[in-house]
Amino acid sequence: MRRSTGLAIAGAAALAWGEWLNWRWSRALIEGSGGTSEAVVVLGYRNPRPTPNSINRWRVRAGVRSVAPDNTRDTRVIFSGGETSSHGTEAQLMADYAKSALGFDGIVVLEDQSTTTWENITNVIPLLEDVDRIKIVSQPAHSLKARAYLRRQRPDLAGKLVRADDYRFGEWTVVKPLLALYGLWKLRGLTTDQRKVSL
Repeated sequence: MRRSTGLAIAGAAALAWGEWLNWRWSRALIEGSGGTSEAVVVLGYRNPRPTPNSINRWRVRAGVRSVAPDNTRDTRVIFSGGETSSHGTEAQLMADYAKSALGFDGIVVLEDQSTTTWENITNVIPLLEDVDRIKIVSQPAHSLKARAYLRRQRPDLAGKLVRADDYRFGEWTVVKPLLALYGLWKLRGLTTDQRKVSL
């Protein structure tokens, strides 16, 4: 009885920790708020098959829901990801899914050359310079890493970063502790100041 209670408490603590850390990451390195025009940048994930994998499908859903309902006309959704197989680019697969499965009919832009997160940011920068707000969509740790990269490459654009809708309480709860551990490992390359913000 005591053992099962202990395991239950440990499990609940792990879930709460994963939830909290992902919540915190989703709000780190966010500075902007004003303006009306925005870009929602959806980062692709390795996709060797001809249809989007579960992670890319989730990222597309999070990207589409990040578009403010009353601001579709002034928002461009940028799908970013290069070719990872003979079936085309991540960007195209995600855009097709957004239109066919989710019925998204807003402005779509493809960035189809990137193979790393650093390249994602480098290649989307020309598509971001004329907007008031920038939302980067992925799992929270990955979004934070991408925001840190944007700050490194173009600090003048960092003031336009606003929160995307890529964190929701109770979504992916069971795997959030694993995502948190993986995120801590992936974020180890951030500068000391950025790491303080992220933890």
